[in-house]
Amino acid sequence: MTGIDGVDPSVPPSGSGCGECDAAGGWWFHLRRCAQCGHVGCCDSSPAKHATAHYRETGHPVVQSFEPGETWYWNYATDELFESGPDLAPPESHPAGQPAPGPEGRVPADWAKTLRG
Repeated sequence: MTGIDGVDPSVPPSGSGCGECDAAGGWWFHLRRCAQCGHVGCCDSSPAKHATAHYRETGHPVVQSFEPGETWYWNYATDELFESGPDLAPPESHPAGQPAPGPEGRVPADWAKTLRG
């Protein structure tokens, strides 16, 4: 995957959580990091699906999981999963102490019922 369109290993992540969810007071299930610009957004199982929305708005096709211990990539343009790829600029994930779903204090008690797949 190194050297393909949509991956810039030098760009750091935009933050430790989904910026759009943070701005709206929302919550997320898991996080994805754009491999081109570093945007951190929530996954498609999250209520707002900001990572996919970022792809649709920008055309940036490749995300990497932003969960601790996960190194896989997803290409929205080709619907392909890659078990690994280039190392991106640190940090590699949200802080290990940050819960999933998160962020702490904003996740509803019935969060499992609200997940969208």
